Amino acid sequence: MHLVQILLPCRDNEGEPFGHEDFQRLKEELAAPFDGVTAYLQAPADGLWRQGAESNADQIVIFEVMTDEIDLLEWGDRRTALERRFRQEKVVIRYMPITLI
Repeated sequence: MHLVQILLPCRDNEGEPFGHEDFQRLKEELAAPFDGVTAYLQAPADGLWRQGAESNADQIVIFEVMTDEIDLLEWGDRRTALERRFRQEKVVIRYMPITLI
């Protein structure tokens, strides 16, 4: 079993917040093929990263799904689509093996 996490910013590069419907749409898109999704939308996480000498801060939301198999081509396509939809240079999608109790 694997846990897949999608990290998305709450705002676009101009500082405009994404609408609730943008995140709701993604939640629905993920729920069907994975039989469920967890979305951390109410308490965004604070992110900080460096680009050269500059520090950048952002708030992110996290979507999680569990799946038996990881299809890297499919997830790569999904990442590309999310980068376009959320107008981002790079969207982080990560996965890790998990064991259920």
